[in-house]
Amino acid sequence: MNEMSYKNYSAKVEYDPIDKIFVGHIIGIRDIVGFHGSTVAELEAAFHEAVDHYLEVCEKIGQEPQKSYSGKLTLRVPPEVHMAVAAAAEINSKSINQWATDVLKRAAVSEPSA
Repeated sequence: MNEMSYKNYSAKVEYDPIDKIFVGHIIGIRDIVGFHGSTVAELEAAFHEAVDHYLEVCEKIGQEPQKSYSGKLTLRVPPEVHMAVAAAAEINSKSINQWATDVLKRAAVSEPSA
């Protein structure tokens, strides 16, 4: 996935070969906010404008803008997986949280788009 970030908001970006433009949508919020541009510079400017506009509209109508994720993630795993994670973290001289963050970050970055 091609992703952009601005003011703690992220957007998924794709190329539209028919219209020959980049198209993006802010992810992680309930509202639908899209933008586009024919160059990377135009796309980036449009993304910043879309986020700023989203925040302005929320303020104007008295709606709290949806925030980015809190950073807290609760997982339930089988005890043997928990034990393996704890061992891997210890072997790498990391806390389980540090180890899991590193592993999840690598997995998220290398995940092929569907």
